[in-house]
Amino acid sequence: MIRSLVAATAFFAAGCALAWEPSKPVEFVVPAGTGGGADQMARFIQGVVAKHNLMKQPIVVVNKGGGAGAEGFLDVKGDKGNPHKIIITLSNLFTTPLGTAVPFNWRDLTPVAMLALDNFVLWVNAESPYQTPKQFFDALKAGPDRSLKMAGTGSKQEDQIITVALEKAAGKKMSYIPYPGGGQVATQLVGRHVDATVNNPIEAESHWRAGKLRALCVFDSKPLPYKEKVTATQAWGDLPTCSSAGIPVEYTMLRGIFMTPGATPEQVKFYVDLFDKVRALPEWKEFMAKGAFNQTSMSGQPYFDWLARTEQQHRVLMKEAGFLAN
Repeated sequence: MIRSLVAATAFFAAGCALAWEPSKPVEFVVPAGTGGGADQMARFIQGVVAKHNLMKQPIVVVNKGGGAGAEGFLDVKGDKGNPHKIIITLSNLFTTPLGTAVPFNWRDLTPVAMLALDNFVLWVNAESPYQTPKQFFDALKAGPDRSLKMAGTGSKQEDQIITVALEKAAGKKMSYIPYPGGGQVATQLVGRHVDATVNNPIEAESHWRAGKLRALCVFDSKPLPYKEKVTATQAWGDLPTCSSAGIPVEYTMLRGIFMTPGATPEQVKFYVDLFDKVRALPEWKEFMAKGAFNQTSMSGQPYFDWLARTEQQHRVLMKEAGFLAN
């Protein structure tokens, strides 16, 4: 009887030892500037984790967007075995190494979970003459090269990939103007310094709500499911897909989490469970609706397989755009 009790106690203690959790603050790296979609999501997560006491240690958000995100990725890659550092990703997970030959690949990190896919919307200023996506696209096709200015986040990244796809479809060039983050991109359009952007919904939502910007179409493959009005007359769900409006371009972007190399299964499980708890919160559902996210999520082998497929898709897109470094 005593032996059985001792054995059971030992087994229980061994099981408890597997339940890893952070023992100090967790650094949450954003490989982009402040105000953009990745930054907003990271800071939202930081807030709700603290509000609901989902972990004992705090999350500290740190922006490391230099070199099109290479600063952040190389920092996390170089901190092997540190489970107190995670990174949120966007498409520069693929575009930065492909476009710059920086010594980094997503396989250098430990995949944790896809939180959602972020959408892209074709935006113009509210005072723009373009009331519909077709009017914008017709103007692009009819005008001289580089007569329209497109602002975007960074160079050879997702915004410019979409811009090149638009150019190829129209047979005309635009003037692409890069900025450090999506917040600045939206501000440039509000100030009418550029003619259009392809900002993520959350990066321009407040300006749309305030009547300063006009949303023309979404680059997802199907209309958005969100029916609550954002402006006096429109909800995200009222936007047509760009492809249905005659602009043959589709693109969505990863919002996913990775850890440093060498993370153990127990450490990965802690963060998978943490983000499952975050995604179950009513605040998360509100955040998803506000930012018009595609609520696809996954972890484990399906996430790994998705990453491999999407890397190859970006290799094709980057090659077609002439953005590959070698």
